[in-house]
Parts: sequence; C-alpha cells; structure tokens
Amino acid sequence: MTEQRSSLPIIASITKPEQLETVMKSCVKRVNLMTGDILQLSGIVRDLHQAGKQVYVHIEMVAGIGRDNSAIQYLADAFAVDGIISTRTNTIAAARKAGMRSIQRVFAIDTAAVETAIKMVAQSQPDEIEIMPGLMPRVIREIKQRIQVPLIVGGLIRTEAEIQEMLESGADHISIGDTKFW
Repeated sequence: MTEQRSSLPIIASITKPEQLETVMKSCVKRVNLMTGDILQLSGIVRDLHQAGKQVYVHIEMVAGIGRDNSAIQYLADAFAVDGIISTRTNTIAAARKAGMRSIQRVFAIDTAAVETAIKMVAQSQPDEIEIMPGLMPRVIREIKQRIQVPLIVGGLIRTEAEIQEMLESGADHISIGDTKFW
C-alpha cells in the first residue's frame, strides 16, 4: 500500500468471511461488518479489536441479530461493538440509548429518497450517515451542506481517482470492499 493510499479515510466493508484476515493486516482503522452471524460475532469482534480495528456491525446484514432495543443493548454489552449501521431510524435511536455510535445508511436513488434521508437523519440523529451509491459528487455536496454529521459514501467506487473525487465533493470517509484500498 502506498503512503498516499494509507492516509486516505478508508473504511473496510467486510462482505465475505475470507476478507477478515486481510483486514486484520491492513492499515484501516474502521471496519463495517456485513457478514457472518450472531454465533460467529464474538470471535470476529474480538479478533478485529485485537488487530486495533473499530467494529461497526450492520444490523440488517449480520444474521441472527434482532432489530429491537434489547438486541442493540445486547450488542453493546455482550460483544462490545463500537457501533452499528442500519437503514432504520428506530435502530439508530436504540444505539444512542445503548451508548453506541451509529451510522444511518441511506440509498439516494432519486430526489424523494434524498429528501426522506435528510428528514430521517434529523429525526434519528446518527453519529454519521452513509450514502449509497457513492459515485454522486453533486448529491454528496448537497447532502453535506444540509447535515451536521460526518458523511460516509460507499458503493460502486472502483478507483483511487473516484475516491479522491468523492472526498473533494465532501465525503469524510469512503466505505469500500476492495482490499487493495485497505
């Protein structure tokens, strides 16, 4: 990994179990966990923490995790995850109540979806939001002007030039599953 690349604000998106070994040896500090199940979660979180990584669990993508307040509190207490990712406003509120950081993931598929996302963020008050897909410079600029939390972009980003363009558009972090950027 080049020195320039290692200084980019990259978040590793883990979508396959075989990526875990690579991310533990990588320079990234944050991991969005989107694979596995509740039976594997303890070991995965422990190993990632031992490797110096912050772990955010995507509630809708890790199997076996409920989406109610008790499930979120259990993640905080039993697994000591650093935060959660969810598309659901009530899950973000539950994370705040449990003392966990949260990322609200939104899909900017059209103007109405962007307006709904802005309202959801105002209501749920996540620590960060993640906009999908990430290759939308104008939309990134507009959303960044209207929110007061850090902005993560991800999805469909394939090159370092695209990463730079999204950062220049206002993204604070890039969530990416391609291990060459970790």
